[in-house]
Parts: sequence; C-alpha cells; structure tokens
Amino acid sequence: MPNQGRRRSAARLLAPIALLLAVGAVLVVIESSTQPDDSGDGGRQETAGQQTEQPAATDSQPTPPRRASYTVKLNDTLGLISEKTGVAVERLQELNPELDPQNLIVGQRIKLRE
Repeated sequence: MPNQGRRRSAARLLAPIALLLAVGAVLVVIESSTQPDDSGDGGRQETAGQQTEQPAATDSQPTPPRRASYTVKLNDTLGLISEKTGVAVERLQELNPELDPQNLIVGQRIKLRE
C-alpha cells in the first residue's frame, strides 16, 4: 500500500475546523442582530448634544389639493394620482365623469377641485 507512508497535509486537517469557525461566526452575527435591544430606543443611540425630535401628529384627513388640475404622466393610475394629490379616487371620479380609469392618456388633464 503506497499511501500508508504519506503524511496528510495540514491544510486538509485545518479546513473543516476553519469552516466550522466561519459558520459559528455567521450564526453569532445573525443572532445578535435579531435580538431586541434592552435600551428601548430600537437600537438607536444618541450622541451627546443631539436630541431626537418626534414628528408632529398628522390628521387622518388628507391634505387639501393645492392645484386645480393634474396632468397624467406615464404609468399613472387613479390610485397613484390620489396618493400624489391627496384627493380621494371617488372624488376624482365625481369631478371627472368623462374619465375612463382603465384608459388614462399621458398628457390628459384631470380636475382636482371645482
């Protein structure tokens, strides 16, 4: 048997150990990133002299439209136009009875208010 006298390479012995250590390190990182922070600030830390400001409470009513009309852009839908302008989809349909929601044309002007 010619293989009996051969010594195994050190790399062949250390490779499985290195693999196990790498897997263990990955698991530790994943575990530490998924554990909740005990400080109660969601993992955010304030530096000295900085204060975090809470946003003001917003009303549940959408903001009134600033413009009288909206020009349809590529890939616009009534839902997207409603989000952009703050006017409800139903209101858009009331103001524009001739409007076909399934066939909006780029450049078409839509009334946002009377």
